[in-house]
Amino acid sequence: MTALHRTISLIPWYQLLNSLLFWQAVWFLYFQANLSGAEAIILYSVYDVATTVLEVPSGYFSDRIGRRPTLMLAAVCSALGCLALALGGSFAIFALGQCLIGAGAAFKSGTDSALLYEALEASGRGTEIEVQELRAWRFSLAGFAISAVIGGGMSLWAPALPFYATAAAFVLAFALVIGMAEAPRKLDQIITLRSQLGALRIAFLNPVLTWLFALTVLMYAFSYLPFVFGQPFILAALESWGLAAEAPFVSGLVTSTMMIVSALASLVALQMRRALGLPLLLLFAFALQISLSAALALSTSTLVIGVLLLRIVPDSLSYPFILARIQPLLEDSTRATYLSLKSLGGKVFFAITLLFAATTATGAGLLPVDDLQRILGWYTLGGLLCLSALAFTARSIPIALPQNTE
Repeated sequence: MTALHRTISLIPWYQLLNSLLFWQAVWFLYFQANLSGAEAIILYSVYDVATTVLEVPSGYFSDRIGRRPTLMLAAVCSALGCLALALGGSFAIFALGQCLIGAGAAFKSGTDSALLYEALEASGRGTEIEVQELRAWRFSLAGFAISAVIGGGMSLWAPALPFYATAAAFVLAFALVIGMAEAPRKLDQIITLRSQLGALRIAFLNPVLTWLFALTVLMYAFSYLPFVFGQPFILAALESWGLAAEAPFVSGLVTSTMMIVSALASLVALQMRRALGLPLLLLFAFALQISLSAALALSTSTLVIGVLLLRIVPDSLSYPFILARIQPLLEDSTRATYLSLKSLGGKVFFAITLLFAATTATGAGLLPVDDLQRILGWYTLGGLLCLSALAFTARSIPIALPQNTE
């Protein structure tokens, strides 16, 4: 029991270390400087494909083998991937590094949250899940904020330094996992592929899990829209300010500020959940994401950077509560697999919509502003239709927690 309490206290620090991605604000510039702009885009795709391909197998691995071994493997893959990127030398080495980092992200996805919930439940603290998820989320945001601005400064001194620093953070994360304990599994619980598929089928027949699955898939896509389509606006703003040479540091500063704003939002998230109720808060968070896309579709001014600072706020108001609501409804044998399927659904849906959006763009070279705004306008319209459908169906589904976790 003492070991489980220690695990609960260590998980936020584990999330902090995993969020110390010192390269997050400079990775494209680093790749482009060593290879080319086209190869840098391809390398991002390599990471995305690796994460997507391993998303569900990693969840299955976690459910069958265990949470701690899976998180250890995630830390090892991520650290080796960062070292490969730091050493570089050829496109093949960079691609290997991206594959390893993608594998690390896939093995961590869902397993960290599953470990936290199962430790809370086994130690008789299951009602703390919302509070503990929020705490871990804040530590993650703090890691992103700290590493973004520091990493931007590091790159001005030595371009590869942010990758070495991130590798060191993953080594420390590995050490933390060694000190954790996993909740004991039930002796009568025999996990087979057939039993897992049966449990997953039951999960997707649960209207609450189905509704939350649809919401998280949509919110994943709308969370990344400002990240993808906001870049042209930021680039134009930096050029107009004459800050092109300081792009790495400025990019890190913008990302850091974004995380700080989101961390502040998380401080009032629990109070908002209690005041509004879970369904209304989740719908509000999704509506806020749609509003950000609408703002990008309507404006090309530098003020859009201020709008981008709100990008992670909807996640702060929804992500911890979605996990807290999902966990008690899942079997231990399929918990990580379900969470991995949820992540996979968001990635695939976003990729499909982006592919469709790309086919509607005209011209060559840089994406014209008119095309950009038209695409975001269609996303906004689609988002409003989905929001209406979710709001309508939520009236007949018990989305709210059966009892308050105050």
